[in-house]
Amino acid sequence: MSLASPSPVVDAPPSVHSNTFLRLKKKVERAAGEAIADYRMIEDGDVVMVCVSGGKDSFTLLSTLLALRERAPVDFRVIAMNLDQRQPGFPADVLPAYFESIGVEYRIVTEDTYSIVKDKIPEGKTTCSLCSRLRRGIIYRTASELGATRIALGHHRDDMLETLFLNLFFGGKIKAMPPKLVSDDGKHVVIRPLAYCDEASIARYARAMAYPIIPCNLCGSQENAQRQQIKAMLQGWARDFPGRIESMTTALKNVVPSHLGDRGLFDFVGLTAGMALGEGDTAFDPPEVQGRLGGIGVAVAGRGIEDEAQ
Repeated sequence: MSLASPSPVVDAPPSVHSNTFLRLKKKVERAAGEAIADYRMIEDGDVVMVCVSGGKDSFTLLSTLLALRERAPVDFRVIAMNLDQRQPGFPADVLPAYFESIGVEYRIVTEDTYSIVKDKIPEGKTTCSLCSRLRRGIIYRTASELGATRIALGHHRDDMLETLFLNLFFGGKIKAMPPKLVSDDGKHVVIRPLAYCDEASIARYARAMAYPIIPCNLCGSQENAQRQQIKAMLQGWARDFPGRIESMTTALKNVVPSHLGDRGLFDFVGLTAGMALGEGDTAFDPPEVQGRLGGIGVAVAGRGIEDEAQ
């Protein structure tokens, strides 16, 4: 669990010098930079612990934060962290070698959560929930040991939308992944700098960077079937209805509590005539109808003035 010192950065793969990749890199970094700024994820003097599992998302997150640090208006420190859960076949040498090759500080934490999960979860059942809880506790403990002020996770835009529909369809909640949150114990700030980045761009970026990807199914558990169904649904929408995913992403930032039904977010009980409701009934009209009605309203108002003049 010692904190290793960085080594000199090595040359990037040849593919990253192409104009196509440079445009993609700019897109990913710009999206991450916007999310960081919008939610004030990182401030001057922060120590950001980046959780790197060995998947495409966390590799991309680490590379992006290192790139943004070079030109950011604030000074912050980046420490990569990996949890070796003692899964059979896990290549323990891959991530330390990678971290040293790019010159980033890192800590490898080894905890046999694999045995705990296998002991507690019946054969054939999904282990992801318990594994996630155990992993989260270790991550928080390590962040405290390192003095990290931010814990950065690699969840992206598609993860957030998938979670929204999982909660909507199966949990009875309108709830997604927040770009920034405080942990349950109140001690840690968790951030998701890739909140505005789409998974397809991240996958292309990771392929071009030739990251040493470690498969996520070493434990033998399959990803939640419900999440896979939601992912397929969203991918179908993205293919058949261009712009729909982007619209839903924007909707996450444009919530109107007065036009939902949560009494904890809006005082429906105390609502009476004469109170300003904001959008009022117009919120039920499609945008194009609102535009047409607005024009009709102007015309009617003008007609009324003419009538009065006569």
